[in-house]
Amino acid sequence: QVQLVESGGGLVQAGDSLRLSCAASGRTFSSYYMAWFRQATGKEREFVAAINKSGRFTYYANSVKGRFTISRDNAKNTVYLQMSSLKPEDTAAYYCAASISGISELVQNYPYWGQGTQVTVSS
Repeated sequence: QVQLVESGGGLVQAGDSLRLSCAASGRTFSSYYMAWFRQATGKEREFVAAINKSGRFTYYANSVKGRFTISRDNAKNTVYLQMSSLKPEDTAAYYCAASISGISELVQNYPYWGQGTQVTVSS
């Protein structure tokens, strides 16, 4: 199993940047496909970005493509989400997730989740 802990959330203004981190412990981090999801108040959890085990392949939701960058450092057991040009509609709790089986946009395909970190973007 893997345990995930997110950090780096906060209150920022529209147009600002923010970097989220997700530290993993447990089984070998490089064995996992990693992803970020977000959930705004009253809405369903939605896919944001994913990265393969080596970090060479990334995949983004259309709503964040060109503004967000997912990356990983397998030596540090950490996955990152660099967010730029933030908009008020990016306000949400951000969760990292891990899967052995592959990259997916579906919540149910990720068995391991962190507790989330709140990002609030003011206009």
